[in-house]
Order: sequence, then C-alpha cells, then structure tokens
Amino acid sequence: MTRQMRYPAVPLVVHDPFFSVWSFSDRLTESWSCHWGGADSRLSGILRIDGRSRRFCGLDGGEAMEQTGCEVLPTRTIYTFAADGVELKFTFLSPLLPDDLELLSRPLCYLVPEVRSVDGREHSVQFYLDCGADWTVNGAGRQVAGGRGEAAGLKLAFAGGLNDHPLRECGDIVKIDWGRLYLAARHDSPVTLRYQKAGILRESFCRDGSIGGCDDLLDPMTTLQYAWPVCAAAHDFGRVGAEPATLLLAVAYDDVFALEFLHEKLVDYWRRDGETFGAMLSRGLAEYSEIERRAAEFDARLLADCRKLGGENYAVLCAGAYRQAVAAHKLAADRQGRPLFFSKENHSNGCVATVDVTYPSAPLFLLMAPVLLEGMLIPIFEFLDSRRWKFEFAPHDLGTYPLANGQYDCNPKTQMPVEECGNLLILTGALLKFGGRRDFVRRHYGQLRKWAVYLVGNGMDPASQLCTDDFAGHLAHNANLALKAILGLGAFARSAGALGEAEDAEYFRTIAEKFAGEWLKAADGGECTRLAFDREGTWSQKYNLVYDKLLDLNLFPESLAEREVAFYRAHQNRYGLPLDSRADYTKLDWILHCACLTGKDDDFQALLAPVIDFLKESPSRVPMTDWYDTRSAVQAGFQARSVVGGLFLRLLYDSETVAAWRRSR
Repeated sequence: MTRQMRYPAVPLVVHDPFFSVWSFSDRLTESWSCHWGGADSRLSGILRIDGRSRRFCGLDGGEAMEQTGCEVLPTRTIYTFAADGVELKFTFLSPLLPDDLELLSRPLCYLVPEVRSVDGREHSVQFYLDCGADWTVNGAGRQVAGGRGEAAGLKLAFAGGLNDHPLRECGDIVKIDWGRLYLAARHDSPVTLRYQKAGILRESFCRDGSIGGCDDLLDPMTTLQYAWPVCAAAHDFGRVGAEPATLLLAVAYDDVFALEFLHEKLVDYWRRDGETFGAMLSRGLAEYSEIERRAAEFDARLLADCRKLGGENYAVLCAGAYRQAVAAHKLAADRQGRPLFFSKENHSNGCVATVDVTYPSAPLFLLMAPVLLEGMLIPIFEFLDSRRWKFEFAPHDLGTYPLANGQYDCNPKTQMPVEECGNLLILTGALLKFGGRRDFVRRHYGQLRKWAVYLVGNGMDPASQLCTDDFAGHLAHNANLALKAILGLGAFARSAGALGEAEDAEYFRTIAEKFAGEWLKAADGGECTRLAFDREGTWSQKYNLVYDKLLDLNLFPESLAEREVAFYRAHQNRYGLPLDSRADYTKLDWILHCACLTGKDDDFQALLAPVIDFLKESPSRVPMTDWYDTRSAVQAGFQARSVVGGLFLRLLYDSETVAAWRRSR
C-alpha cells in the first residue's frame, strides 16, 4: 500500500478539464472543495452518530470528524475518519483505466461510504452528502435549476444553469457553464435524493437524520449565490456494528458535447454509437463491482512497477500524478468513431491540443495507451490537411479549449518553430517504437519529412525564438532546443528506415550525426553544457537528451549524460534542480527527465528526493504545479496540467515493464 503523504492538493472527482473537483487542504473538513482552478465546487458530507452530527467533508454540518487517513492512489482517493466509536471510510473512484477507452471517457465518479463500529458497541448511523449546483456554472451570479426523478433504473437528483449553451465558454481558468450534474443511485437503493437549498437539507439532516420531508420545489429562477441549491443524498445505515455497511453513489456530468473540432461539434467517445446518458449511467452503476476490482488491480500494478524501478517515493509521486495527467484531456469521437484525445493547457493560456504540452505528457501514454497519444496527434495533422496553416514549421496548438478550430494567434513571432517540429518528429518516432503505429506514421510521412527538412535548415543553431519554456522568454542559440532538433532528425531517420525509405533514413541520419558532433563542441562549457552556445558560464537542464537512449538513436556519447547529471547533483537547491542558470525556478517534469538520463538509480534518487520534499512542504495548495521555486517551494505558475504524465518516464527505460504493459493493452 502506498505510503500516505501530504500532497499540495488531493484529487476527488477528477475526470476532464471541466469535471474536476479537488481538496486544497490537508483535511477534507478544512475548506470547501474546488475546481482545479480554485473556484468553489462544493462537496459537503455529514455523518450522524447516535443523534450527533459530525461533518467529514466541507465546512457545514457540525463538529469535524477526526481525519485518520488520506491515501491517494492512481484511480482512487480513500479517506478515513473517526468519531464517537464509528469509523467512516470514504472512497472517490475515477475509472480512468487506459485499456478501456469507453470506460475512461464516461464522465462519472463513484462515491462509496463505508461505516463500521470500532469500539465494540452498535451505533445508530445516518449518512448525508451533497454536491453543489456551483459545479455547473462559471460564476455565482448565474441562475440555476434542478430537480429529482427516476430514469433508466436509477434514482436521480440533478442541477444545471438556466439558458445554457453547450461549448459557449472557452478560456483558461473557467468552469463549465452548460450541461447537467447528476447524483445517482440504483433504483433499489434505500437512499433518499433531493434537490434543494443546502441550508434546508443540512439543517433537516442534522435535526433528525433525514431529508425526506424537504420538498425540492425551488424557484426556477434561483440565483446560485443567494440560495446555493445542491443535489443531496441521505441514507440511514441503522444499527452499525463491527461488520462494515456500505452505500454506492455516483456523481456524473452530462456536457452534451465534448468539444468543437474544425467547427464540428464532437461527442464524448462513449457516445459514439448513440448511447444515451441515462443508459451509460445505469450501466456504470450496474458494473461497479467489476470496475472497482479492475481499478484496484490497476493501481496495485502501476505502483508496484513504480516501486520496483524508482522506489517508494517515486510511487508516491506517480500516485498523485496519474489522474491529473489523464483528466487534463477530453476523449471525443470523430465521425468515424476514432478516439481523439484533446489536452487543455491548464493555468497557462487555456490552449487546446498544445504540441509542447503533449510532448512532456507522452511517457505515460506511450507506456499504457499509445492509442491516446495517437489521438492527441491526429487533430494536429487534420488541421494541417485543412490547409489553413501557412507556415513551413509545425503549429503550437489548435485554439482555446474547448474550441479546437485552429490557432487564434498566427503571429510568427509567438510561434515555436524548432520546438514543435522537433516534438512531433520525436513523438511519432516514439509512437512507432512503443506503439507500433506504422500506418499512422506512413499516412503522415510527407508532412513529417517537411519538418525534418525545416530542422536541417534551422535546428542546429536556432534563431531567437520561444521554446516550451516560453515563460523564460526568447533565446537565440538555445543549446537544449538545438539538442531537440538533432534528436528529432535522428527520430525521423529511424522512422524512415522502419518504413523502407532507405534514402531518407541515410540522409537524415548523416545530418543528425554531423549536427551532434557540432553541438558537442558548440555547447561545451567545461563541467557542463551551456544554456546557449554564445553564453559562457551558463548551463541548463538537457532534458531532451532522454530520447537519445529511449529511441536507440545513440547520437551522443554516454559520457554526456554522466557529466550533465554529475553537475546537476552538485547544483540542486532545497527543493530541486533549477531549470537553468538564469533563475531558481524549475519544471517538475523536466527534473524527472533529467533524473533518468544515466539510467542509474543513485542519480535518479538524488534528483527525486528534493521533489518529494517540495510536494510535502510547498505552501502553494494547488493541484500539482510543474513550475515552482526551488528555494521556497512556492508555485511560480501552472497547475493541474497534463505534463505530469512525464513523471512516468522512468518506466519506459525498463524493457520488461514496457513489454508487460504492451501485452495488456
């Protein structure tokens, strides 16, 4: 079992960029839960024990229970509480299983309370939970409506904004402003569901353990901030002894459309064959036992691999990163039913399908579900096929989530020409090696070759431009960016060879080898390599170098990685290795890339240890930031981003682990 630890934020109901609710506190009773961006998405829970109300979630409903545990696993968060001789175990389960795309795309999370007596006596126990209508609107001034009913063999309470328009809101730190939130239970469950003002429901439950007498006839023009209506569930467990008693609930979100791609509205992947929301939700509850078993097996397997290859601290890190990495995407289906996996560049600029966000997130998907990485790249190539992109280099993104209709800003000065060309050549090479996606690479070979030609002319000594670390500003002669270009050419050469394009394979391999030799001389700064070729006394993380080994390119001597990591180990701060010599801030994903460069466990642990201290001690209570200060552990920017998929890179270095996951796809 993964060691319990303090994360900056804890995933609760986490599925996609809009349906994403977290706890920003050590204890679930210290604050209201929030959307990943920080706005309220309130969840409230109360346990009534022998007539005394004790809250286990939120800020309303009696004295707080003692929180005795919080275990974060890849697909589950399990809290335990104690009060008055009773233990409550509460599980949040997001079924984000990478071998089942339909299940992964279902917008639901299971909420499972389990109670038992721990003092040898029986206790009268009643349970209450509510989810706010604030989950459904982008601002407290919006009008909301809701109700309760029965459908598809389920009991339901539901809420949503009035006069909503699917896909109306786009931007970065915004919540959804359309669709319906559902709290559901099986029809034969003894649970009572209601839609009503939070104050009325909680007061009724605290008074007599019931919400059955609370009519749900709210004014249909209710404004959220004045009434705060909620979808609520209450259940009387009766007399509870040492034998655990459980209840199954699901919270789900019908967003109508997944997103818009090239001005066509796409549905969620689970809807590709026309299944209704009610049927999906009913099936989800009926299949819970099997899904719970599969989720537990997945969690155990993934964390066992992390421990084997990186130790307990690495397992702890990856346990906290998995749901964040997956849920920063939306899985949609196109007209052919193909899975398209769109990222959102959370807490940065809100871009959708950002190539240099896909690049750092890729290791997780290369290991477990290359089909999802392919689903991230298909939209980029289809956008290029539309002939709306006028540049010879690759695009940065496809718009602002959830509108993937093409870049809004096509100013060449704000692009990342070498960065994105290198990213796409490396990613497609990795898809070929780890996913066997020959048809995909063959289909786009002509476009890939154009980018390789661009890098031949522009990659070895990049002009002043942005790279993925764009927050640091423009930089000319960027050594790490040139490194990416060289590896991109090497990756394309291998792809060409695998597809039988022998002439291209030889030509681009020769260029890559030539550039590699020139790079070693131009970047040499003595005990390390430089930040930029023309800047003496500088240095930077050379995280791109990982793909020289992972893709069997062998363009650079092993001594390069050895020298770099030795320097990194000597220049760490309290909470990690700075990104480069210009500032004390760093990138979490790139540190873990650098930790893998030599393949040696001692180096890996040396760079990992300060990162674990950062997670434990950062005062910035947000879903795992990837950009923070290495002296203070304070967030510099970014949170809840998919790039934490890059933390799983260590697993790609072990051929047996890769083969085992490949067999299970």
